[in-house]
Amino acid sequence: MKIADSWLKKYITTEISTEKISEYLTDIGLEVEGADAFESVKGSLEGVVVGKVLTCEKHPNADKLNITTVNIGKDTIVQIVCGAPNVAAGQNVPVATVGTKIYNATGEFFEIKEAKIRGEKSVGMICAEDELGIGESHDGIMILDAEKYEGGEAFSKYFEVEKDIVYEIGLTPNRTDAMSHYGVARDLNAYLASNQITTSFSKVAKKSIEIQGENDFKLIVEDENLCPRYLGAVVENLTIEDSPVWLKNKLKAIGLSPINNVVDVTNFILHGLGQPLHAFDAEKIAGNTIKVGANNFGSNFTTLDGVERTLSGAEIMIKDGNDEPMCIAGVFGGANSGVSADTKTIFLESAYFNPVAVRKAAKFHGLNTDASFRFERGVDPNMTKIALIEAVEMLAEIAGGNLKGDILEFYPKKIENHYVVFRYSKLDQILGATIHREKIKEILKHLEIEILNEIQNGLELSIPAYRADVTREIDVIEEILRIYGYNKISSPQKISFTPVKVDLDDQNQLENNFARTLQSVGFNEVMNNSLTAVKDETDAVKILNPLSKDLSCMRKSLLEGLLHNAAYNINRKSADLKFFELGKIYHKKEKYLERKQLAILITGRNVAENWLVPQSSSTFSNIKSYVNVLLSKFNLDIEEIPSEDDRFSEGLDFISKGKTIAKLGKVSPQMLKDADVAQDCYYAEIELETLQSFRTKENFKFQEISKFNKIKRDLALLVNQDVTYASMHSKASTVSKLIKEINLFDVYEGKNLPEGKKSYAMSFELLDEQKTLEEKEISAVMNKLIKTFEKEFDAVLR
Repeated sequence: MKIADSWLKKYITTEISTEKISEYLTDIGLEVEGADAFESVKGSLEGVVVGKVLTCEKHPNADKLNITTVNIGKDTIVQIVCGAPNVAAGQNVPVATVGTKIYNATGEFFEIKEAKIRGEKSVGMICAEDELGIGESHDGIMILDAEKYEGGEAFSKYFEVEKDIVYEIGLTPNRTDAMSHYGVARDLNAYLASNQITTSFSKVAKKSIEIQGENDFKLIVEDENLCPRYLGAVVENLTIEDSPVWLKNKLKAIGLSPINNVVDVTNFILHGLGQPLHAFDAEKIAGNTIKVGANNFGSNFTTLDGVERTLSGAEIMIKDGNDEPMCIAGVFGGANSGVSADTKTIFLESAYFNPVAVRKAAKFHGLNTDASFRFERGVDPNMTKIALIEAVEMLAEIAGGNLKGDILEFYPKKIENHYVVFRYSKLDQILGATIHREKIKEILKHLEIEILNEIQNGLELSIPAYRADVTREIDVIEEILRIYGYNKISSPQKISFTPVKVDLDDQNQLENNFARTLQSVGFNEVMNNSLTAVKDETDAVKILNPLSKDLSCMRKSLLEGLLHNAAYNINRKSADLKFFELGKIYHKKEKYLERKQLAILITGRNVAENWLVPQSSSTFSNIKSYVNVLLSKFNLDIEEIPSEDDRFSEGLDFISKGKTIAKLGKVSPQMLKDADVAQDCYYAEIELETLQSFRTKENFKFQEISKFNKIKRDLALLVNQDVTYASMHSKASTVSKLIKEINLFDVYEGKNLPEGKKSYAMSFELLDEQKTLEEKEISAVMNKLIKTFEKEFDAVLR
């Protein structure tokens, strides 16, 4: 959401800097993701002056060029080569002087420099309107009215060039109260006032409006549950034309394109006060009657974009006296009732529609508009009339319109504020500290939360209806802490705890243990949305009423989310990553299935670059070692088999007691390409529920540390390409009880090896718990290993 600084300060007056405003907004939950400069004319016409053409002669070396002398003020006369066909002596023209930056439509610029053009000196440039960004014409240079534009004056003096700062706010979807400049100003004022920072807030209030003539329109609301409040005003004698420059600039600053004065006013009110409005051409409303209700299932309606849509029957429709639909209420207007250049009278709508009905309609038709975004989250029901009157006043000012008759209104039952009981003790418990009770009351006052009654250890509160997200005690506590300032809450100097005995039936303990283990070796935990878009919808659990196409299914794997996390960080120059996620995956087979997994992803360097280890890219062995550390807690007999999972280019499945307990491998190139990741990633997933079922006391075995030293021996073996390390590891484990550890520390495939062969370098650790091993015992084990490898795998000792 874009918020313009000058528009914001229409409602709140403060001397604090842009940087501080960004900081304060972020502190109260309206996170400012950036603050960019806006100029209604790029470059603000700096360096452009009004010049007087004194002479104009043909260029001696070019037929289409002229050499002019131009007085640019203070008796400064410069020579400028100009190619415009309409340049002539005696004209007043805009001149971009040396050093001026001229911007094109894409924002790129070139700087005016003194130059020679076909051998003649040129100091500056006489400009066309498109070159200055104030129009689109390039038929020739601008010729200025000498009586209006005085020679030597800054050209910007004659234009409403506006500069502004635009905040990009990453607004959370529940904060419908802050989806406008007024809402942001109101929230900022609550923070500033509560922290004794000088501010002045202009609160909008109800006001009356002058009525002329009688209104012969009728309003019929067929279902008050779909439309609890509806207002309409007939505005006549309008002149549809371009909006004034100030209004255009306000809309351009927040990324909107001006259309005409009527549409621009509705957009101005929407983004200013947060109340969507809709204008109908009054002459197109049959019977001068507005009806609000549902249409039959299967009926067709052509929307403003020219698309014919089949209605579901659940939409709120705005209809005329003949029951012909004119608009999907709160979502999108109709093609046959909109305002055109010939419109003289409009019916202007301001309403509070049922949020659930609007949301269903928007999702059913795949429409996401500024209006639906607000209506489906719940707008302020008390803003409808205020916004309508302000819009009527603006139309009178900039379009010559006047209100015809009284405002039509349907509001049978007032939408009440939320009632919440707040306890001081609950706040103290959550905060771990105490905020002065008078400070709490002050914060509530600035948040426009009314204290109905003081009770023992708490307050009875009335929450404004525009705060659709504050309906519970915990919501009130969040509001207090948000305005009080999380930064003011100090961390405790010490933490006391009592060790708790491991509960083998508690899966949360298992998950926390895994998480702490991974965090201790540099991993960061992530949490991704369970809703996603899956490429292959086989076995996918689909959402019946998806929020969007990107959130249409329950995730089938945690890998995609972690890859997107990796892409996000890599694109921001953070390429050395260790992530893990604890989450559920979902499938639909004969029945719906869900499993909880621990997923691990590593990419980039495994350790920080330094002079001892300049290169340390994450490898297959790294991801396997992390999995082994976690699984070692269970003392299980694990079989490793090659994985057939197509997410991996190479991978392993870990099997125990006939069940798959983990999978790991190198992520396939196709998955990396789909996620836009350009570096190798290694991934593992552990089946938490399966492991939980294996947790028994027998898994925990303790033994004394050996008094004798381990003996390490290496073998370099030449084997066939199809021989796997897993099979060699499995066979070696049966050769002798003295073999305690087996490790593959090098694999070589390439030059100087026979075709179809590869080299494995393996290490073996031998230990006798009862005595020191003698050399003949060690040699006997190693010889038996060599013979086993020769017999079983046709291996050759290198």
